[in-house]
Amino acid sequence: MNNLTNNPGGGPPSNKFRLDKHNAKLMGVCSGLGNYTETDPMLWRLGFVVCTLLGIGFPILIYLAIGLIAD
Repeated sequence: MNNLTNNPGGGPPSNKFRLDKHNAKLMGVCSGLGNYTETDPMLWRLGFVVCTLLGIGFPILIYLAIGLIAD
């Protein structure tokens, strides 16, 4: 069976946001956002890096807050 949903269980994607610690680079925030929005997690990672380098908002604090509050 082909796992097209990118979920470890192979079921349909959840409507609830969850950290994806299986595909995580740091805390699983970008992987979880990618699964939730059905986009590539690399886009989220690049977005956080670009926003951090440009000083837009507080991306590091937002990332940490999502990582500590979610799941």
